[in-house]
Amino acid sequence: MITRDSLYRRLLTWLLLPLLALGGLMLFQAWLDARQTANRAFDRLLEASTLAIAEQVQWQDERLWLDLPPVALEMLATDAEERVFYAIYDDRGHFVTGNAELPGMADAATGADDELHYRDIQWRGMALREGIRRTRLEDWRQRERFEVRVAHTQEGRERLAHQLLRGNLAYILGMALLAAAILVIAIRTALAPLTRLRRAIRARDPRTLAPLELPLPRELAELRETINELLARMRRVRANQERFIGDASHQLRTPLAGLSARAELALRQDDPAQWHQALVAMQEASARTSRLAIQLLSLTRLDNPEYRPELAPVALDELARRTVKQHWSACHRDGVDLGVEAPTATVQVQGLDWQLEEALGNLIDNGRRYGARRITVRVTDAPPVLEVEDDGPGIPATKRLLMLRPFHRGSDDPDGSGLGLAIVDGIARTHGARLSLEDGHDAQGLRVILRFPGDPR
Repeated sequence: MITRDSLYRRLLTWLLLPLLALGGLMLFQAWLDARQTANRAFDRLLEASTLAIAEQVQWQDERLWLDLPPVALEMLATDAEERVFYAIYDDRGHFVTGNAELPGMADAATGADDELHYRDIQWRGMALREGIRRTRLEDWRQRERFEVRVAHTQEGRERLAHQLLRGNLAYILGMALLAAAILVIAIRTALAPLTRLRRAIRARDPRTLAPLELPLPRELAELRETINELLARMRRVRANQERFIGDASHQLRTPLAGLSARAELALRQDDPAQWHQALVAMQEASARTSRLAIQLLSLTRLDNPEYRPELAPVALDELARRTVKQHWSACHRDGVDLGVEAPTATVQVQGLDWQLEEALGNLIDNGRRYGARRITVRVTDAPPVLEVEDDGPGIPATKRLLMLRPFHRGSDDPDGSGLGLAIVDGIARTHGARLSLEDGHDAQGLRVILRFPGDPR
C-alpha cells in the first residue's frame, strides 16, 4: 500500500520546525533589543533634558527661579508629536514652576545628588516615561536642594522600536528564506540517489533477476546489496522451480504416455481378455499418476513461502494408531508386519493432523514398496517424537540428504516418484520439527525420526 507520506516531506517537516522555532525566538529577541535600544536612546535624551533644566535653575528674590531654554524640551520632541511635561519642586516638595504637576517618587529624597531615576507611570490617562533628578544650586551664597521632573509620552519610543524591528525583521526573513532554500536543495540533493535507485528498479524488466549495478552512497549501497541478496535468493528459487517443473512434467509425461500406448494397443485387439488385461494395466497406471499428482500438489504447497497454516493441538498417539489402521490392509496383502508402539498417555503437539497423517503414510508406503518385512510406528513423549522404523535395505548415509530432494529415488522402482521423503521434510519444517534419517535396529533398515519442539501441555 502506498501512503501519502514521503521521506522528503518528513525530512522537510522535521528540519523546518526547528528552523521556524529558532526564527520565532530571533524575532522575539529582535523585538526586545529594539525596545531596549529605543529606551536607551530616549532615556539619554531625558537625562540631557533634566540636566539642561537643572543648570538653568537660579535663586532669585528668595525663591527658586527658572529661565527655561526651548532647547531643553525640544530635544524630547520628535516627529511623533510627543507631549513633554516638566516641573520643579523645592526641597520640601512644593511645586515651584513647570507646565504640569508631575508625581514624584516616595524614596527620591534618600537618593544621592544628581542621581537620575527613571520610571513608567500612568498620569491623567497617559502612559509617560518620567525622569527625576535630585540636585542642588551650585552657588556660594545658597545651596538650596530641588528636584527636576521631566516626562514625555512614548510615541517616539514606540516608533523607533518599530523602525528598528522592521530593519531586523527584513534581515531575519532574508536569512530564513535563504536557509529554507538551502535546506530544500540539500534534501533534494541528499535524496537524489534514492530517486535513481527507484527509477533503476522501476525500469528493470520484470523477468530479469540480475543484480543491481548502481553507484550509491554507503547507506543506500547497503540497501542495494540487500536487494541483490534478495534477487540472488529469487534466482535460486526460480532455478529450483524450473527444475521441479521439468522433473514433474517428465514424471507425469511417462505414465500418461503409457496410458495412451495401452489404450491404442487395446483398441487394436479383438480378444476381450486382452482388453481386460489392458484395462487393469491402465487402472494401475492411472492410480500411480493420480498419486503422483497429489504428491506434486502437496510438495508445491509446502514449498510456498506464503503458506502459513494455523496449527492446533494434535494427539500423536491417536494419529499413529489411525494411520496404521488405514495402511494395515495394504501391508498385510504384501506380507509386511505393520505395528505401532505408543504410550498410554496422550502425546500432544501443535500441528495439522492431515499433514502428519500424510507424512506418516508416505513413510509407511516407502517401507512397504522398498522391501521391508517389518514396519514399526513409534511415538514417544518428553520431548514428543514420531518415528517409523523398517527392516528394509535402508539408505546409505552418504545419500540421505539427496533423498530429501524431490525426484531422487534410492532404487529403480517404477512405482516410486521420489517425492515421499521430500514431502515429509516439508511437513516437518511446517511443524518446526527436526527430521533425521538414521540406521534401524542392529544397523539394518531405516529409521525416520521427527523430533517436535515440545509438548504444548
